[in-house]
Amino acid sequence: MTDGEPTGNLPEPEPAPAETEPYDYYMNSDPDYLADLPPEEQLSILATAVAQSRREIAETREMANRARADLENLRKRADEERSLILQAANRRLIINLLPVIDELELALTHADGQAEPEAPAAQSLIAGVRLIHRKACAILETEGLSKIETVGQPFDPVQHEAVSVVDTADHPSGHIVAAVRNGYRLRDRVIQAAQVVVAR
Repeated sequence: MTDGEPTGNLPEPEPAPAETEPYDYYMNSDPDYLADLPPEEQLSILATAVAQSRREIAETREMANRARADLENLRKRADEERSLILQAANRRLIINLLPVIDELELALTHADGQAEPEAPAAQSLIAGVRLIHRKACAILETEGLSKIETVGQPFDPVQHEAVSVVDTADHPSGHIVAAVRNGYRLRDRVIQAAQVVVAR
């Protein structure tokens, strides 16, 4: 038989490269070739295809789960950042309102120390200021604001700021005798230390 003469038979396929999976090789070559293979080889190639498809499905599922977890973590971080921003804004507003609260309380303390005014207008004014002070304090308390205890308490440098020290027999040494300015805590954080007089 000379070169170039047809033999009447199909040419033998090129062998699959050693580093290539049979499924990849055969599926990327002549699509009719699989039908010409013996059933055992067809079954082997199809089994390889099923195994590879299962691996790809498992990898895709794992990637989807990772993406879902990343998205959930991103949402949590965004919620935490949003909460921190709101808390910072509320803290600034509350800090700016504290002098107003203290002035109202000082005015009421001064009014309580005076003789009861006889004029109905003065009594109504004092009652109005007392109502405003009470409502403002209630609103701030709902935001987590609380007053730091002072008189009779041991001095705590985290919560208290000593403005003077006095000799007294009414309080033990190191305890607070009087408060000069109110101190406040917003949730667990001191936002204004109480200015106090401490017993020597």
